[in-house]
Amino acid sequence: MERIGPDIWRTRYAHPCEWDQTFAPLSLPRMLEDSAAARGDAPLVDFLGRRYSYRQILAEARRFAAGLQRAGLTKGDRVGLFLPNVPIYLSAYYGAMIAGCTVVNFSPLYSVDELAAQVADSGTRLMVTVDVPALLPTARAVLRGSQLETLVVGRFATMLPFWKGLGMRLLRRKALSPVPDEPGLAQWRAFLSNTPPAPVAIDPLTDIALLQYTGGTTGTPKGAMLSHQNLTANARQVVAIDPEHGTRDVIVGGLPLFHVFANTCVLNRTVAIGGMIAMLPRFNAAQALEVLDRVDATSFPGVPTMYQALLDDPAMGATDFASLKVCISGGAALSGPVKERFEQATGARLIEGYGLTESSGVVATNPFDGDDRTGTIGHPLPATDLRLVDKEDPTRDAPPGEPGELVVRGPQIMLGYWNRPEAAADIFAVIEGERWLRTGDIAEIDADGYARIVDRSKDMIAVGGFKVFPSQVEAVLLDHPAVKEALVIGVADAYHGEMPRAYVSLQPGAEADGAELAEWLNARVGKHERVDSVVVRGELPKTMIGKLDRKALRAEIAKSS
Repeated sequence: MERIGPDIWRTRYAHPCEWDQTFAPLSLPRMLEDSAAARGDAPLVDFLGRRYSYRQILAEARRFAAGLQRAGLTKGDRVGLFLPNVPIYLSAYYGAMIAGCTVVNFSPLYSVDELAAQVADSGTRLMVTVDVPALLPTARAVLRGSQLETLVVGRFATMLPFWKGLGMRLLRRKALSPVPDEPGLAQWRAFLSNTPPAPVAIDPLTDIALLQYTGGTTGTPKGAMLSHQNLTANARQVVAIDPEHGTRDVIVGGLPLFHVFANTCVLNRTVAIGGMIAMLPRFNAAQALEVLDRVDATSFPGVPTMYQALLDDPAMGATDFASLKVCISGGAALSGPVKERFEQATGARLIEGYGLTESSGVVATNPFDGDDRTGTIGHPLPATDLRLVDKEDPTRDAPPGEPGELVVRGPQIMLGYWNRPEAAADIFAVIEGERWLRTGDIAEIDADGYARIVDRSKDMIAVGGFKVFPSQVEAVLLDHPAVKEALVIGVADAYHGEMPRAYVSLQPGAEADGAELAEWLNARVGKHERVDSVVVRGELPKTMIGKLDRKALRAEIAKSS
């Protein structure tokens, strides 16, 4: 049986950490309260130069909680956040939970129909947004055409440093949307209450803190029910493996907080450790480099395309990275060339991790120091077990020495899917009487316990009876000096059933045509892995957090064929 558990950090980690394997039950409001009691006037957020202390964020969160209670929301009611990275995200997030409500994260990229569908599915009663054209008109349309009862609107300019906010109000009015006086709409400051919120009992193990929507392993959007304990345990797990915790901690928040990766690795983990988030409204490479330099950041979590964007930016060479220590890459496989270039340019360590929405964000990561193995996801977090099961029968272990579907258990694993018990039944496998989360990822584990994702089970391409893993073909393509990004999908073929086809974008200034790249690639892969063609594009489709989107590419190709 190929299985690795939390003890591997004790035996293999270069500088072992001490942790409580049980991760005692802890609610998110209590976690913030504990850090505010310890840190007080220390900054929790730097928003483009304006700082907000732990005490300020907690006070505003409590005022929002009291406002929710005044509006009639009670324990278990859903509060939606349709927000970019702004300071009131924290106040609304923790404030909703202080009131006993469940937060629902909505992507700022959603259309009216997408947002309305998730409002309906989750039963969201109240939603928070800001007065920018990309969000407010969409939110107002949903307020008018759905069961949503209340829309609370924050003023973006008021969150900025004084002169920046004044300049936006006077000179950049088109960057803001008018906030009308209409039924169901309230302004953030008016919604806050000056009376203390009524205490609400929270059971961290069973009460749902967050509904995080995901396609899961089936592609159908579902709300992963993440308990307070799921989220606080995952935050503490991430802190536990950091040999630098307890020292100065300043993290650049370029990942969107509505995404589970940032929710754990930027927000909750930083609150747990007592650090500061240098927050960007949205990722922009030049702005990220400026902020990283200005605040002397110690960490910058991101997806591989973010690190590529930083490397491509002209300001990269003039940025001082002396304070930067470790950056965690997630969301997609990190290529060796990007890792090597980033580490050479910054002197920081760029390590790859792995997680899912259903696991509150993080399952495994390479060591922050010690033996970091490129191409692997490292070892499981403390109190987390990994196991390989048979691809056809998840109740059996994978044959020895063969890849299998990766299954996971630990305190960060979700309770289930919102109103979809049948979907939850499919994603959990019961092995020897214990419940394991099926990831849908095919993996292998080496003799030293390092796990390597081979591919998504649903992404495998069947070529004349052979299984082709797209990521392995993509990895070869990325070795070509002209190739910046690559995606491989299966296309219908009368003889083989399917054939791999590659889509690439090129490095700045590089020149190469598809025929040349296909010839180069096919000489370096197995016969059944050879592509029928390589298509060169200006850019490849990406998800809302910037990782390459194979699903969107498949849909686009299917629509055009």
